[in-house]
Amino acid sequence: MIKTKRYIRNYDIGGITPEQQEKLIASKVLVMGVGGLGSGVIMNLSALGVGQIKVVDSEVIEETNFNRQLIHKYKNIGRAKVMSAKEWVQDFNPDIRVEIEKIKINELNYFNIIDDYDIIVDCFDEYYSKYILNDIAQMHRKILVHGGTQGFCGQVTTIIPNKTGCLNCIVQKPKVFKETPVCSLSPVVSTIASLQAQEVLKILTESGELLTNKMLTYDGFKSEFKIIEYTKNPTCECCNQDDSIYQSILE
Repeated sequence: MIKTKRYIRNYDIGGITPEQQEKLIASKVLVMGVGGLGSGVIMNLSALGVGQIKVVDSEVIEETNFNRQLIHKYKNIGRAKVMSAKEWVQDFNPDIRVEIEKIKINELNYFNIIDDYDIIVDCFDEYYSKYILNDIAQMHRKILVHGGTQGFCGQVTTIIPNKTGCLNCIVQKPKVFKETPVCSLSPVVSTIASLQAQEVLKILTESGELLTNKMLTYDGFKSEFKIIEYTKNPTCECCNQDDSIYQSILE
């Protein structure tokens, strides 16, 4: 039974049901990265009432973050972003349980991080990390809500192992990553983060139509949304492996 009026506007006419709100309160979501996208996702999930959020990021707050990373405070420059995020959530909604990991994930150190979480929100700004996360989600059968931004543009899609194509199906993983700083505008980042949180909401409440095998793109300069459909690539080296191969890797 919901014991607070905090969420009543979630299930007024046109929203979700009280039963779906209970599902949100009992849910767990893993947010990977707490920069611009991660800030927006965490803010939205906290407002929706997702009961447990785990935040993973290796960085500390810098002055250049404040054009888009809205949950961090200027006085916290130099402090770990995950600590800042936890503090924000606890101030905003003390009923939410927050777990944090100050770590940069790689192919070897993520196992304990993803335990107990079936939904992963990709808020990384580096594509090298995004592809690692895509591989992890496929191998461990986790739902991945991907988001990315650059300048006035951004994109969102939901990847479900065995049912949809993966990030590698959409754009094949480069052999060499050349990460260069890109412009990240707050209105675009906030828009994409909100859409990612909306995908999480639909997954947890089992309602609405997910962006599966669909990439929703946003051009803020033109105020234009488009849907780009994609399919599972039968030759994909990431998501076209059978369970026996995944099991041998895990063993």
